[in-house]
Amino acid sequence: MKLLRVGTAGSERPALLDAGGTLRDLSDVVADIDGALLADDAALGRIRSAAAAGELPALDAAGLRVGPPLARIGKVVCIGLNYHDHARETGAEPPAEPVIFFKAADTVVGPDDTVLVPRGSVKTDWEVELAVVIGRTARYLESEEEALAHVAGYAVAHDVSERAFQIERGGTWDKGKNCETFNPLGPWLVTADEVPDPQALSLRLWVNGELKQDGTTAEQIFPVAEVVRYVSQFMTLYPGDVINTGTPAGVALGRPEPKPYLRAGDVVELEIEGLGRQRQELKNA
Repeated sequence: MKLLRVGTAGSERPALLDAGGTLRDLSDVVADIDGALLADDAALGRIRSAAAAGELPALDAAGLRVGPPLARIGKVVCIGLNYHDHARETGAEPPAEPVIFFKAADTVVGPDDTVLVPRGSVKTDWEVELAVVIGRTARYLESEEEALAHVAGYAVAHDVSERAFQIERGGTWDKGKNCETFNPLGPWLVTADEVPDPQALSLRLWVNGELKQDGTTAEQIFPVAEVVRYVSQFMTLYPGDVINTGTPAGVALGRPEPKPYLRAGDVVELEIEGLGRQRQELKNA
């Protein structure tokens, strides 16, 4: 299923994109799309049954804002330097274990919402990423097979980053990762049954129409299943938590000088095979 949330910010309603491309209203079936729903097999079954029976009313998508496909996100766990080609372009050694950092849940915005260039920023960068959405509570998972059984679905994430804040201002990476609007998510949460192999997805990103990233999840150093298993050794993952799994080569940081960092007025578009497409215009905060 392709689940999404539509409407003004803070007042989104749950919806489903059916196989024919029609937007269907889920408001009479479920209250929202969140961790509680993803952990409730019966509720997910009601959605499937209503869709199969043709009981979901169509929504007019014209002019309708698409919000983040998931409400009440608990935490956003991020994996750094998780693509072989990205590590090479930045001159970094491939990590021996996954590099973990966090984004606050309030960085998450809709897939086409405005991205704000922070005050004082000179190195705002782009990163297309595969987001993994957790559907079952995960603690100390023992195998990659068990890890995948805890995944509810997948989405497109844009891990916007301010490199000067991240790298040059001391401390951890968090200052460059948690600026307002720095995690557009969606348009859809695609349930795991529709993504048979998360290591066979193409990822692309354009800036002002110029292709900047053109990669594949096959390049991941630590595949999705290992990332989920590994993270569960250090923290409990709950339904509705999100893991951003890293970005392929092609970011501004890896380009020759002068590096083409983002500025107000730039337009970024990104997509992952089967998971949909995002578009953001940048403005100054």
